[in-house]
Amino acid sequence: MPKRRINEPIDADRTRVRTDLATRAEALPDRDAMWAWERFLTGEPEAAIPLGHVVVSSWQRSLALGVNPTGRAAPIAAQGDSILTLRHRNRDLIAASRDLFQRIADVFAGSNCMMLLTDPDGIVLEAVGDHRTLGQGERIHLVAGGHWREDVIGTNGIGTALATGQPAQVHATEHFCEGIKSWTCAAAPVREPGSGRILGVVDISGPPSTYQRGNLSLAVATARQIETALAERSGRERVRLLERCLQRMPMIGNAELLAIDRSGRIVYSNGKGALPGLGETLAGFDPDQPVERWFDRMPEPLRADGAFDPVVLDDRTVGAMIVVPARNRPAKLAAPPAGSEADASRSAFHHIIGASAAMLQATRRAEQLARHRVPVLIHGETGVGKELLARAMHGSLDFSAPFVVFNCGAASKDLIGAELFGHVKGAFTGATADGRPGRFELADGGTLCLDEIGELPLELQPLLLRALEEGVIYRLGDTTPRKVAVRLVAMTNRDLRDEVAAGRFRRDLFYRINVTSITVPPLRARSGDVDLLIEHFNASVAARHGVPPRRFGPALLAVLRAYHWPGNVRELRNLVESLLLAGESADVGIDEIPLDMRGGAADDAPASGRLVDIEAEAMHRAIEAAGGNISGAARLLGVSRSTLHRRLGRAGSH
Repeated sequence: MPKRRINEPIDADRTRVRTDLATRAEALPDRDAMWAWERFLTGEPEAAIPLGHVVVSSWQRSLALGVNPTGRAAPIAAQGDSILTLRHRNRDLIAASRDLFQRIADVFAGSNCMMLLTDPDGIVLEAVGDHRTLGQGERIHLVAGGHWREDVIGTNGIGTALATGQPAQVHATEHFCEGIKSWTCAAAPVREPGSGRILGVVDISGPPSTYQRGNLSLAVATARQIETALAERSGRERVRLLERCLQRMPMIGNAELLAIDRSGRIVYSNGKGALPGLGETLAGFDPDQPVERWFDRMPEPLRADGAFDPVVLDDRTVGAMIVVPARNRPAKLAAPPAGSEADASRSAFHHIIGASAAMLQATRRAEQLARHRVPVLIHGETGVGKELLARAMHGSLDFSAPFVVFNCGAASKDLIGAELFGHVKGAFTGATADGRPGRFELADGGTLCLDEIGELPLELQPLLLRALEEGVIYRLGDTTPRKVAVRLVAMTNRDLRDEVAAGRFRRDLFYRINVTSITVPPLRARSGDVDLLIEHFNASVAARHGVPPRRFGPALLAVLRAYHWPGNVRELRNLVESLLLAGESADVGIDEIPLDMRGGAADDAPASGRLVDIEAEAMHRAIEAAGGNISGAARLLGVSRSTLHRRLGRAGSH
């Protein structure tokens, strides 16, 4: 049948058209689809088509939305800086698809197909595949920044999948606009695990010759794999949130504790009943807002009284904890008798695991300083447990008082002032209607813990100094002084003396916060503590996940003692958790730990796998790590110098 133009009269068998369109579930033949499209646009009654056909329903929406059927290409909605901003906003989706898209790029080479990933608005974020097809796609803006929503460019795989919330396959002349009828596409939505919210679309496009039913199945399978990757990341973030809740529980008394994820969903509540009527998700919460704005989205009871504590995993804020003090809280609980069980549980120093001389020295100093309301500066590498020590000190001083944590590196430079000191109505663009208190006011009567104090902008340091010196703060935009009494605990992994010398940290503020100081040793300097921490995490993580503990044998422990642990206790805890969740046997094998931890033990060990040979290899690696010093190697292995000499002699005799 020859192609007809839209304005030409059409004379054909109406019954055959109705029958064809009603019975075909797959793509319409090009001639029939073109004929039906022309009749549809002319509005002829002979073109009556069953409304159930997904393509025709999309045509009707496109026409009602005013889409021009003679359109030649999709518009470009983002380019340059705006596409970078768009990609940053959708970084989780892109990260979850990255490995998959890299593999598909190779598979699609020479296939005349391309695969695309869009945001929930139908704007293309990624495009990979056959180079020739990618070049052809540029002509219709099937490229990063191209906008393919149905109300913009009419019926197409991406837009129709978004409009219906279902997988969609649109072939050739089934497209609404003339300029894209030489393409075929199959698309499937990607949904957020848990909420079901559409995050974007996976689309497979190419010339009509690449059409096959399997394209839609591949698009759906790819979307499901991306959703699985998102769910795995969400699971890790949820575990981190729950870990922080467990750490916080001994220190909050009768307060209400809530943990929310990035979408405002409540993932934990201790059920104290201080905040009745909350649903599963905080009303009005906007997941696209940066963490600095989260507190402004809280319900009024939380904003009025809550201490807000963001939770960070791998430099990314994954959620937050909100602690709301119990109503009519007594000014101070009576101190229990020294040495009682209540005193031990409330002091929280019993949560610190370690028997090494270096760790015991740091803990004893913290216990001494906890009795006095003086500023404390805690030094230590990332992951050593600085905040755990700060919480223990707070619990020993006044368990009922608020403990407020703020990470000076987690908020933007423009918002740190409002976060610390609060603001009044209209203080700045985006300020809340009623204003709100800052961390100083929320911590009044208790402890304010400032993490990454070295990240505090230089221009805000005089304000912090004045607040500490005078005990008075001013909310942004306000001239009314507000008295506050807080005990400051500052934490840093930087050498602040170097920062002072470089002009990045005020000398007077350094001496104000460094009245007393504690250095938390790195794990590699804590002889014997690796075994204790493994035993502790093996039991606690197993109980939390409902899995059996596993056995860490002598050879494996020797290898782990010799490792330098750049991520410190946090790295060790994550390793134990991974081994518990992924292992199948009761014993942990050396081949289960990462290669950089093994130091080649698994590869260099004899095929016999004899324990004595593995132990010998661990001892030699420890000596190498200690620069040939036997005493240093003995400390790394957690044994005495004489024991190491004896075992080396025994190994040499085999």
